Amino acid sequence: MTPEPFTLGPALLFCPADRPDRFAKAADRADGVILDLEDGVDPAARAAARRALREQPLDPARTIVRVNAVGTPDHEADLAALAGTAYTTIMLPKADGRFVGPLLRSDGAPYAVVALCETAAGVLAAPALAMRPDVVALAWGAEDLVASLGGTSSRRPDGTYRDVARHARSTVLLAAGAVGKAAVDAVHVDLEDLDGVTAEARDAAACGFTATMCVHPRHAAAVRAAYAPTDEEVEQARSLLDGAGVPPSGGAVRAGGRMVDEPLLRHARAVLSRAANGAAGRAGPER
Repeated sequence: MTPEPFTLGPALLFCPADRPDRFAKAADRADGVILDLEDGVDPAARAAARRALREQPLDPARTIVRVNAVGTPDHEADLAALAGTAYTTIMLPKADGRFVGPLLRSDGAPYAVVALCETAAGVLAAPALAMRPDVVALAWGAEDLVASLGGTSSRRPDGTYRDVARHARSTVLLAAGAVGKAAVDAVHVDLEDLDGVTAEARDAAACGFTATMCVHPRHAAAVRAAYAPTDEEVEQARSLLDGAGVPPSGGAVRAGGRMVDEPLLRHARAVLSRAANGAAGRAGPER
């Protein structure tokens, strides 16, 4: 059995699994919740987090559970806890060639896996991970990546990503896109930098990412607003599709002072698709 394609997004909000008091709020503020059993939870609190996972369920269709990495004692304990739940999608951190799988649910079906490529080995393994039938999306992370390289910072002093992080981001996006799967952009760790969150989310949407991970409800609101096209962008896309007149067999025409062919029409269709799916984000970020 092959999992269904990943369509959750654009704002995926992390919530520590040992904070069940935050579960409902997270679900209300974002398009999807990532209940975290890994880095967001003190190791001493992970047993309590697993209990909360079972005792305070969220909608499985809008929830991802980040388990601990393959090869760790916590990984097996996480899967055992999940067996008593209705969750079907997991995020696998530090995914790389050690991920042999598949990871099976209690009914024998494979979990849908969001493979988090956040180490040097993981980024290099992204194309192979994307080819796996149980992997429904690829995500990436800058901080663990730089740590795996022995570095000290993923960003320059002006807040922009260093080249190695930009390369990893592009590699993961291309690996996912090459096989028609979703790509999920990394979190922005500066809690007060809503302008930075917005800029990166707009770029992510323009490049083809399906969603962006968030670490704060205000970030989720900013991401939703950034993924939703503006009224002007929607009007331009509609005008292009209405007036281009490109024949079904292909070719290029002049429209509105531009050369228009099928790739540009696909851009316009993507804008209208985002508008249909993300209109809720137009209200703008919470401050």
